[in-house]
Amino acid sequence: MKITLMQPAGLVVSPAFSHVAVVPPGATTIYVGGQNGIDAVGALVSADVAEQSLRAVENARVALESAGAALDDVVSWTVLIHQDADLRAAYGAVASQLARTGAPPLVTAALVAGLGVPGALIEVSAVAAVIRG
Repeated sequence: MKITLMQPAGLVVSPAFSHVAVVPPGATTIYVGGQNGIDAVGALVSADVAEQSLRAVENARVALESAGAALDDVVSWTVLIHQDADLRAAYGAVASQLARTGAPPLVTAALVAGLGVPGALIEVSAVAAVIRG
């Protein structure tokens, strides 16, 4: 039994994302709600999108680990980034943390007019799957 990430023929092949994830029956699915670049007391770590991005991914990592998963177990990311933020700076800051062997996870990204946390420039959520055995 394994989790399969696919880049089917006929769709663009990207090193940054896959198009399809197949999670077999019996795998544990973990959902991580939106994480911003905030510290443990809810304060923004910086006004800089790169620093916020690093912390948002770190917060997602902490959430995943609390459920027995890791960043490598993520099958799908959703990324919301403020329309005025620098997307390249945000991605550049976290790319090395998200790199992994094999097919990359699915990614949905959107530029938005604002986020629920005042001053937040990025929010990430994730779906992970783990085969326990």
